[in-house]
Amino acid sequence: MENKTKITITTALNEPIEKVWDYFTNPIHIIKWNHASDDWHSTKAINDLRVGGKFEYRMEAKDGSFGFDFFGFYDKIIDFKLIEYTLGDDRKVSINFTNDGNEVFIEEIFEAESENPIELQKTGWQAILDNFKNYTSSN
Repeated sequence: MENKTKITITTALNEPIEKVWDYFTNPIHIIKWNHASDDWHSTKAINDLRVGGKFEYRMEAKDGSFGFDFFGFYDKIIDFKLIEYTLGDDRKVSINFTNDGNEVFIEEIFEAESENPIELQKTGWQAILDNFKNYTSSN
C-alpha cells in the first residue's frame, strides 16, 4: 500500500462547540463557507452524517468556467469530537474538535493527492477552514 503524505491544518474559534459542530456539518451552512477563494462557491451540499453515510459538495467557479463534485463516506463519528472519512479517491481525512470551555480547536489531517504540490493543497484546505472560521464567527 502506498504511504501517502499527510497534511495538517488548524484553526481555533471562540464559539460554543454546538455551534461549531452545526456550522461544520449542516448543509445550510456548508454552502456558505466551503470555498477556497472568493471567485468560487459551493452550489450544493448533501451531508448524511453517520457511519457509512455519504457527503457530496458541488464546488464551482463563479464565472461558470469550471466545477467539480467533492465527496466521500464517513468512517467514524464521535459527536462534537471527531469526524473521519474516506474521499472518493480513497484518501483518508480526520478532523478533531477539541473543546476547551468557549474555545474550539479544529485540527484536520488529510492525505495529499499526487496531482498538485503539497503546499498548494495545504494552502487551499487552510483557506476553506479559514472561511469556515470567518463565517461561523460572524453569524
